[in-house]
Amino acid sequence: MNPSLSVVERSMTTWDGGTLYYRAWLPASTASKALVLFHRGHEHSGRWQHVVDALGLEDIAIFAWDARGHGRSSGDRGAAESVAALVKDADAFASHLASTYGISAENTIVMGHSVGAVIAAAWVHDYAPRVRGLILATPAFRVKLYVPGAVPLLRLRHAMFGRGFVKSYVKAKLLTHDAAEAAAYEHDPLIFRQIAMNMLLDLHDTATRLLADAGAIHTPTLILSAGRDWIVRLDAQQTFFDGLSSSVKAMHVFPGFFHAIFHERDRHRPILAAREFILERFATVPADPSSSEAALRHTKAEHDRLKAPGGRRYIPVRWALRTIGRLSEGIRLGWRTGFDSGMTLDYVYENRIRGLTPIGRLIDRAFLDSIGWRGIRQRRIHLERVLHDAIDRVHAARQPARVLDIAAGPGRYVLETLQSAGRPVTAVLRDARQENIDAGRQLAARLGVSGVAFACGDAFDGRGVASTRPRPTIAVVSGLYELFPDNDPVNTSLRGLADALEPGGYLVYTNQPWHPQLAFIARTLTNREGRPWVMRRRTQAEMDQLVRAAGFRKLSMEIDRWGIFTVSLAQKAAA
Repeated sequence: MNPSLSVVERSMTTWDGGTLYYRAWLPASTASKALVLFHRGHEHSGRWQHVVDALGLEDIAIFAWDARGHGRSSGDRGAAESVAALVKDADAFASHLASTYGISAENTIVMGHSVGAVIAAAWVHDYAPRVRGLILATPAFRVKLYVPGAVPLLRLRHAMFGRGFVKSYVKAKLLTHDAAEAAAYEHDPLIFRQIAMNMLLDLHDTATRLLADAGAIHTPTLILSAGRDWIVRLDAQQTFFDGLSSSVKAMHVFPGFFHAIFHERDRHRPILAAREFILERFATVPADPSSSEAALRHTKAEHDRLKAPGGRRYIPVRWALRTIGRLSEGIRLGWRTGFDSGMTLDYVYENRIRGLTPIGRLIDRAFLDSIGWRGIRQRRIHLERVLHDAIDRVHAARQPARVLDIAAGPGRYVLETLQSAGRPVTAVLRDARQENIDAGRQLAARLGVSGVAFACGDAFDGRGVASTRPRPTIAVVSGLYELFPDNDPVNTSLRGLADALEPGGYLVYTNQPWHPQLAFIARTLTNREGRPWVMRRRTQAEMDQLVRAAGFRKLSMEIDRWGIFTVSLAQKAAA
């Protein structure tokens, strides 16, 4: 035991009411720096004790959780709704540590092992916490399943029979050469050796997204890999490392090591590498990587590639969508108004199959079920949830709830939120297109929602947005900024919103940090101006930095399980 640290065992309530158990190793005096640990799959926080001792960090508070479904935390053993739920737990855990112990994200380093390393990487990628550093030990970006076609077979089994479990083939002798550590693993009653099938598949899909988009991560990163890993693939870790945009990054491969490198015979070597990284990061004054040119390069280059002529292989798809695709009402509407238009978005929200002939309705179902539109509908759920939260906060402060949406389209999600608010709320819904304004007025009449004004206006006219009267206490901008590649008009729009809002007011904003169909959309569909629909996604770090530069402080965030759309709540400083 490290005599300079006292060990306490505590628990917290996470975002859905579940209980997360955690251990804390605390210095005698109040710490201003923290190390947060995420354990390997099947394991629990107690497995970190010898690592904490060996690190010898005297003035740094160290925290380790039992992930949901593991150790002493709540939830079905080895199971969760999704990996996204665990990543959201990580964000809730970090918020709890910050509020309870007063240690900011800027003074925190995160270290994860195996599955815990994937959760840590996904948290940094998706939520963009401004942590000081990231240590990934044998990250499970690709699990060695050894059965040909294992992932498709598991998907088929899961689709046919629903929830099930896969028993781990991992024996302790495949994890470590240390006989004593192997025996401790085999006899640990808190280690659960099964994993829910949906979690194994979701781990694969989350890792696929991280491997494809590692460039979105600018956090200083250290990867610790095992040279003889029987559990996960080393080449996937190398691919992730190569893709990182971090200006500070290092990867150490320990020859002969098995997967559980922190329980190996020579474990002092990776622990020493982690210690040196931790001390170096805390000794370095951090820069905000999202404000650098590197933050723009990753997705801006992608946008420029998609904007350039090309995509010959999509010619048959474009032809099919322009001919037989028009049997679908949704596709026909998209060609008429633009697939990014408020009218198309409202059709997607409604999610009611329409088309000419049974074939047209079948095509419409496929259109509405595409991954992007499913993400859009989940974004709507999150928008309504976050908007309700903002309304509750405003009323708790005894302020009038006045909503301004600067690019509302027909405004369905705002109108339905107002309809269910159960308290006085007024709104001004602006849009640049008159047909959306007209559709919004008709929808408001059908829903019986009063207290709503509609106005035609440009969301990038900062002065026009700022002149809104009476001044709103809640501002909303959704699904807009990814349609425009440059940050200058986005900055103008956000500053207009900041000027419009009452002091202490709230901003609800969305972002698209990832989309698996960007190339397909750019090469086959058109926007509201009749041009190829080329989106410029922004990393969450970049989007949050733009919001921060406009004078807002981010409070919370929601993200769909596919990592496509985020909805965040931020607050303007009080007077």
